[in-house]
Amino acid sequence: MNPKEQPADYNKPVAYDANGKPLYAHPPISDAAQPVKTPQDEVLTATSSNNGKSQAVGDEVKLKHDRSNQLYPDLNLSEGEYVISAVRRHPIGLLIPIVTGVLLISLAFILLFNFDFVSQIFRFNTDKVNLSSLLFPVSMLILLVILGVYIFYYIYTNNKFFLTNESVIQEIQTGLFRRLEQTVSLSNIEDASFTQIGIIQQLFNYGSIRLSTEGDETTYRFSYVANPKEHIAILNNAVEAFKNNRPIEE
Repeated sequence: MNPKEQPADYNKPVAYDANGKPLYAHPPISDAAQPVKTPQDEVLTATSSNNGKSQAVGDEVKLKHDRSNQLYPDLNLSEGEYVISAVRRHPIGLLIPIVTGVLLISLAFILLFNFDFVSQIFRFNTDKVNLSSLLFPVSMLILLVILGVYIFYYIYTNNKFFLTNESVIQEIQTGLFRRLEQTVSLSNIEDASFTQIGIIQQLFNYGSIRLSTEGDETTYRFSYVANPKEHIAILNNAVEAFKNNRPIEE
């Protein structure tokens, strides 16, 4: 600044308007007066510039949520929740009732088509017991066996276990008209493990899943799980990611 120049006094009016009001001069805005961007402002700017990416992630989650609703319409999924894996029971649990049913039906047909031979072996009185009198009760027995096997199959296969990005949902079918659903948040799961007991379970690779929760120490079990080791690994990874606020790897 030229030392001969006096600094301007911006408190004194430089002119007056038509009404006699004073007009004052204002100092020019220098670079030093410009607002300084803080790191927080830069983060906000970066966040604003990444709105497109955030929207893409939201669209991906919504797509997974809609797909899960289509595949599993009976599940009560919250907004943004989607199914990571669906655990079903191993078919080996159906072996005994199916074999028993087939055996009973086979015996019934053997009795019908070989009635004379069977009557001779067991010394039936053919005057009182004949083929026509056995036809109806044997047919009813076959229908009851088929119905019983189907009911067991329906109850067995409708016990399901679902892992989502937010919780574990277990559908429990205890009877033909009795069904309940248990939901446990991933944040409440304290321990998840599996067991395989005996050579049969290890040979056919099935076992039981066990979950324990914090606080009330409730234990949840799901038996006859195919490949339980793999499902527990996926579950533990989901629990750890959820508690640490990390994206869940599928």
